[in-house]
Amino acid sequence: MKRRDFLQTALTAAAAATAATTRAAAPVPASSARDYYELRTYSMKAAKQAMLDDYLSKAFIPAAARFGAGPVGVFSEANGKDGLFVHVLTVFSSPEQIVSLPARLAADAGHQQAGAEYLAAPASDPVYDRIESSILLALEGMPRLVKPDTSKARIMNLRIYESHNERAAVKKLEMFNTGEFAVFQRAKMPMVFCAQTIVGPRMPNLTYMLVFPDDAGRKEGWGRFGKEDPEWKRLRSMHEYDDKEIVSKITNKIVTPASYSGL
Repeated sequence: MKRRDFLQTALTAAAAATAATTRAAAPVPASSARDYYELRTYSMKAAKQAMLDDYLSKAFIPAAARFGAGPVGVFSEANGKDGLFVHVLTVFSSPEQIVSLPARLAADAGHQQAGAEYLAAPASDPVYDRIESSILLALEGMPRLVKPDTSKARIMNLRIYESHNERAAVKKLEMFNTGEFAVFQRAKMPMVFCAQTIVGPRMPNLTYMLVFPDDAGRKEGWGRFGKEDPEWKRLRSMHEYDDKEIVSKITNKIVTPASYSGL
């Protein structure tokens, strides 16, 4: 079996397994398709950001759009004095779109031409150190990404909830699907996406992103979250949803969208 076919089969099987374990808690119509996401993180020197921005904005994003993928969000995060993480979130409608994209990019003349400088970077002077990639499947309670208003100033809050095993991870997914999404809505904390990682590091985990006008708005939002909310109090009082039982680590990132980001 070819690697591409194997990966597509694995992604489809993972999606089916996820649906089977969560459907009882949060049934949705059979026609309600869910987004797939690839979340890439480039580890790099800040001095190389301009070259990566040029490639993403002029080559990758236009090519992804031609192949029916997107929108694509691009977000930066400082990493020490000279370091930088650039997070790239691409939205897909199917596993096939994900596994076929690299070959399509390599064969696309427009992508090759627009990305020539980036693609020609020598080993002695690379654009980035490494790329870390995860493939995610949207939760049934939020099957589609909600695109923020990109004409307004904003910051994004990227959060990752790791669990110590698969059973605990399913309970955290269930907690979101059966009540936690509504708590975020009542607290007026707009969510961009929420998904389970099905291929990638630090599994099992749930990853989601919130959008705020600025850091003051982020702090105000978290100050409101769950405050005097009876449903949140009910969820938190249930032993099966206690963070100590189902969440082993929370990673909290404040990231800044690029000027050309689609999210």
